[in-house]
Amino acid sequence: MDINSIMSSNLLQLQQTVQMSVLQNAMNMETVAAVKLLEDMPQTAAPHPYKGSAVDIQG
Repeated sequence: MDINSIMSSNLLQLQQTVQMSVLQNAMNMETVAAVKLLEDMPQTAAPHPYKGSAVDIQG
């Protein structure tokens, strides 16, 4: 195996490693942004659909 093919193989592996690193960082940034959006959402509870407004009388 000559030096050019060794270097070419190493370069390909390095490119793949860098691509995976960039992809991982992008995913982490998107995850952080999504968590921030969820944390910033108002935390008001939804009203119960019928509790307190309907009376069930069986007798």
